[in-house]
Amino acid sequence: MVTVWEYSPGDVFFSMLWFFLFFIWIWLLISVFSDIFRSDDLSGWGKALWTIFVIVLPYLGVFVYLIVRGKQMGMHAVNDAARREQEMRSYVQSVAGTGTSPAAEIERLAELHKSGAISEAEFQQAKAKLLA
Repeated sequence: MVTVWEYSPGDVFFSMLWFFLFFIWIWLLISVFSDIFRSDDLSGWGKALWTIFVIVLPYLGVFVYLIVRGKQMGMHAVNDAARREQEMRSYVQSVAGTGTSPAAEIERLAELHKSGAISEAEFQQAKAKLLA
């Protein structure tokens, strides 16, 4: 049994270092697998071969993948971030409305007035509010 007195600060440091390296390794492995499967420029056979290589020789496979396809991996991340930002912008614009002009709003009010949905007084009040 290991007691507190037998575990030096150096041992604590090395245990934490190994844990940190293991955590980074898991993160890299997940990143590589996600990049393999979301790559449009790899064929099915290419994805299968990279996956087998990373599973059979995990450390070597990940490092070789990072060396060979690191630039494409970065480009995929940048493209995905740009796509997500564009989707977010379009969603916010669709929810916030189009920001129509006062003329378009007055035209819409005129159509509502013509159809009888609003009275003359309501039309004049809304029109004055838009023009103010």
